[in-house]
Amino acid sequence: MAARLHIQIDANSGLPVYRQIMDQIKYYVASGSLVAGDQLPSIRELAQYLTVNPTTIVKAYTELVHEGVIELRHGKGAFVTATAKPLSASQQDQAVRRIARQLAVEASQMGMPPERTLHIVEEELTSLAGERAETEAPLKLKVVNGPRS
Repeated sequence: MAARLHIQIDANSGLPVYRQIMDQIKYYVASGSLVAGDQLPSIRELAQYLTVNPTTIVKAYTELVHEGVIELRHGKGAFVTATAKPLSASQQDQAVRRIARQLAVEASQMGMPPERTLHIVEEELTSLAGERAETEAPLKLKVVNGPRS
């Protein structure tokens, strides 16, 4: 059975869309949610769901191939490689800490109280858990055009 993926694109992040897609696929591999042999959505399917140009998906997949995370099989699709390995707990902590640090700095710069920041993070985690539980589809894609209010 395919892993449930939640791919989210934030048009206001400043990070190119292909890079956002790459990072999220790498995180799924790092967490073990995607394992060797798992098939990713087709270029056309992913482009359609995310409402992006297919060349954006081609770029993301091509970069992931160069990094050894996925392989493209002609006529069959994109698959996670056998060499793609999950991150250790320590490596996961480092990656999340880097993101948490960025959030903490930006929230502090806006003058947001730490309690409110933590509350928002908890709401987002709860929302994600609910969204994952709602779907039986193997792939969930979400496009975000800006920050949630």
